Amino acid sequence: MTDILLFPSVLGVRTGVTDTAERLRAAGHRVEVVDVLDGTTFDSYEPALDRARADGATNEATALERSRVVEGPFVAVGFSSGAALAMYVATQRPDDVRGVVAMGGAMPTKYLGDGTAPWPAGVPVQEHMGAHDDFDDGPEVRAEFVADVEKAGATPELFRYDGGGHLFNEPGLPGEHDPAAAEQFYTRLLAFVADRSADRAAG
Repeated sequence: MTDILLFPSVLGVRTGVTDTAERLRAAGHRVEVVDVLDGTTFDSYEPALDRARADGATNEATALERSRVVEGPFVAVGFSSGAALAMYVATQRPDDVRGVVAMGGAMPTKYLGDGTAPWPAGVPVQEHMGAHDDFDDGPEVRAEFVADVEKAGATPELFRYDGGGHLFNEPGLPGEHDPAAAEQFYTRLLAFVADRSADRAAG
């Protein structure tokens, strides 16, 4: 059993987030959804991004504060902007984080918080990205992200899904959703979390 902190995208707690939580719980893990939007959801990105820009760094502070609902070891899972929040929390709680999974949104540590905290030593991370992701920051940003993780003594896993868009596990976004990619993502996510459970038991 692993404690999971789940960070939604700027669109809020939609079906893709609740489906992820249900699958993790069904596998025996404890899941806390860290919803910095307090229940607000959006159906399109433009108003959601406007809200995110207005909130700015407040979202990071809120995410970190609410992450402390889990006091000990955890795995952080985030979607899009939630992936950035998951990574930020990981850098601020290096003694507790055991792994990070990002669907899109993985970024170099210089963009997290004030940019001074390094990636936690030895902490593994996965990035899952659809081939048709309109928010892809490109190979240079990804290379920086990889370098940050490798410098910390971990090897990032990068998965690319041929049929998926940005939030490819979100059924409510037909232009992005890809059921086959979503199932493959869930399989990899559950295996990653199970490995962290095994690491915790061994430790």
